[in-house]
Amino acid sequence: MHEYDDVVLACFLKKQRQLFPEDVAETPEEAEAFLEDCVAVVVDSVQEVWKYFDEAGIDTEGADEEEILNADEVFDIGDGRYLIVEG
Repeated sequence: MHEYDDVVLACFLKKQRQLFPEDVAETPEEAEAFLEDCVAVVVDSVQEVWKYFDEAGIDTEGADEEEILNADEVFDIGDGRYLIVEG
């Protein structure tokens, strides 16, 4: 089980429509349950986002850092960490 702190949950609640057409959670508890169901990952750096995509077999060839960080499933938490949610 992943630990999603209040900052991560607030980020997801605020930005969830970048990945989904409608809200999938309305409370921190719902957000946490949803992220657990999706096996969402919190990483500590841009390099870890790259590594995650590489290990997941997602083609990043030719992509630059901005393109990776602008992917719908990548949420910038705002404190240097990123939340990766596979819809």
